[in-house]
Amino acid sequence: MNTPKRRLAVAGVISLSLLAACGSDATTTTTTAAPGTTAAAETTVAGGTDTTAAAGDTTAPAVSTAPADTTADTTAAPANLEAELNASGSTFVQTFLEENIAPFTEANSGVTINYAGGGSGKGRQDLADQLVDFAGTDGTIKAEDLPGFKGGDVLYFPVVVAPITVSYNLDVEGLLLSPTTIAKIFQLEITNWNDPAIAAENPDATLPDQAITVVHRSDSSGTTGNFTKFLEKSVGADAGGIWKLGTDSTVEWDANTQAGEGNSGVAQIITSTPGAIGYVDLSDAIDAGLTYATVENKAGKFVEATLDGASAAAAGATINDDLTFSAIWADGDAAYPITAQTWIIAYKQQTDAAKGDALKAFLNFILTDGQTIASTVNYAPLPAELAAKAVAQLDSFEIG
Repeated sequence: MNTPKRRLAVAGVISLSLLAACGSDATTTTTTAAPGTTAAAETTVAGGTDTTAAAGDTTAPAVSTAPADTTADTTAAPANLEAELNASGSTFVQTFLEENIAPFTEANSGVTINYAGGGSGKGRQDLADQLVDFAGTDGTIKAEDLPGFKGGDVLYFPVVVAPITVSYNLDVEGLLLSPTTIAKIFQLEITNWNDPAIAAENPDATLPDQAITVVHRSDSSGTTGNFTKFLEKSVGADAGGIWKLGTDSTVEWDANTQAGEGNSGVAQIITSTPGAIGYVDLSDAIDAGLTYATVENKAGKFVEATLDGASAAAAGATINDDLTFSAIWADGDAAYPITAQTWIIAYKQQTDAAKGDALKAFLNFILTDGQTIASTVNYAPLPAELAAKAVAQLDSFEIG
């Protein structure tokens, strides 16, 4: 991951906005969204349930994908932050969070932040059980799970967007794969790389007579949720019925597939298994040196897994009042169809004032300076208007 080099590269982006997180007293100045911010969709489900509108389901005006300049209207952070924050959850976003934790804690020596990963499902459950101070998640909380969150109302803070790659271990560059073919591969209906369906989509490729090994996540995973949501939306029950496994953080994979823990675990199995294919976030795929497919999108275009493709998908997403949204299977010729969104979730009521102040300051950093770090570690920053809304939501915390 070349983490030390990356941290040297991003050290220069730390500005006074690091010290501009909202304070905890009642007189804190409210941050407002940037002019022109689009209205939230009226279909919002209270509590951030798993029914958020998908990109492309509702027409939304295009928005800038540059990081928002949100520092001017925030009040000064407490001078001496002193807290230890513990968190778990998404491995999809783990690299990005670690690259933000390092400069933030260097500038705030009284703060320690421990992020354990473990998958989005673990993060949500740990937060529900009040075992962590915040969690990373690539999926929203289901309505039936909300009563189990012991700390009350939960706030969603979007972080970044990024492609989920369809990575493979094969001596063939630039494979083109449609959703239909991907679905059949992952359901073991296509089991060899020289299958006529793959050959038809890649007429210029020399495909080997080699068995396909399907690799997926072993843990409860937002990456799994978003990958299967792509298949459900594109070729699922309401779109031809080719994909039959549904969509969730875990699904019933065939027993003849292999499983890895975290995105890095899936990447490792693909790397060591000739003929393997699996879904891996772009950052981990690049770090592992994986080759990944160009995937057909909703407009019928084959699009590479790039940050530009992710930004194009996010730009058209409908943002709900609670800042949940989906960039999966988005409209647009340039949209990469398996673009995942990710959030930090935390309780609105922060009973420990020191932890609450530190968490607000850290989130402010992620949503301002941290957005300039995103592309250096293979994530796309939030659309500017969404970042502004997230900064404004910092004032919703009730601390102490």
